[in-house]
Amino acid sequence: MPEHWQPRASQDLLLLRAQLLEKIRCFMSERGILEVDTPILSRTGIPDPDISSIPASLSMRGDAQSFYLHSSPELCMKRLLASGSGAIYQVSKVFRDGEVGRLHQPEFSMLEWYRPGFDHHALMDELSELLIMLGLPGADRHTYDSIFQRYLEVNPHTAPLPILQSLASSLGLHEDSEDRSLLLEFLFSHSVSPRLGMERPVLLYNYPACQAALARLSGDLPVTAERFELFIAGMELANGFHELTDVGEQRRRFEAENQARNRRKLARVRIDEQFLSALEAGLPDCAGVALGIDRLLMVLSGKQTIDEVMTFPLKDA
Repeated sequence: MPEHWQPRASQDLLLLRAQLLEKIRCFMSERGILEVDTPILSRTGIPDPDISSIPASLSMRGDAQSFYLHSSPELCMKRLLASGSGAIYQVSKVFRDGEVGRLHQPEFSMLEWYRPGFDHHALMDELSELLIMLGLPGADRHTYDSIFQRYLEVNPHTAPLPILQSLASSLGLHEDSEDRSLLLEFLFSHSVSPRLGMERPVLLYNYPACQAALARLSGDLPVTAERFELFIAGMELANGFHELTDVGEQRRRFEAENQARNRRKLARVRIDEQFLSALEAGLPDCAGVALGIDRLLMVLSGKQTIDEVMTFPLKDA
């Protein structure tokens, strides 16, 4: 019989999680944001080469079919937005294959919400209001390039590729990559993000265009992605976008991500045509953000590892 059958999280942490979810639901209700529910199983994964979807299969009484455990409820929630749902949110379990460690588990909890009529600046305001309601300080704001230049002394939007390659090599990246997004992410994760949010939360916005994901691009020069992230105590807790609504551009990005997967020798992912059909029907101008609940619990409880705030982390499942 296994000896370690008891939950990892203490009774106090179970209570803190329950209180956090109650406060989140009150916050959303007061603002007229509707709680929704979408499937965990999906027929398509995410092309983003930095996200590995977890495959699942169903026998379907002899007619075996392949699915994925969703890595985010985003695409289904946007289908709801396109159908006229209005402002919505969801608390969901999400699944991502890859690293297991101090900040990562393959199964974790996410809060995601969308605000029609908001841009990324308005949603940053609301996210900061949520932090304050939870007893945390409001977030300071900085552009991505200002913080990148503070710690690495190069402009991430305009620096030539050889400069980024040289910097990455000096910090331990052994492959000679020509992928600008990969190089920026490596530099950011090694020299920038661990220093952010040590005194109070930090929101970074206007990310490099090559890291736009599902965000729209600005009309400024240099062109930036209307995207933001939240950092507390060196951890990334939230990722938000002024959402892309152009179906042609979205299809091009999905194809480019599959090409990046091919360069990294990763399997191609089937594009979600139902999501693209929803975009074609008309996604309202909106902003959305995903916030990691387990990492937020780490901040609220002062714990140093994600295992400590989870009831049964992977090793105890």
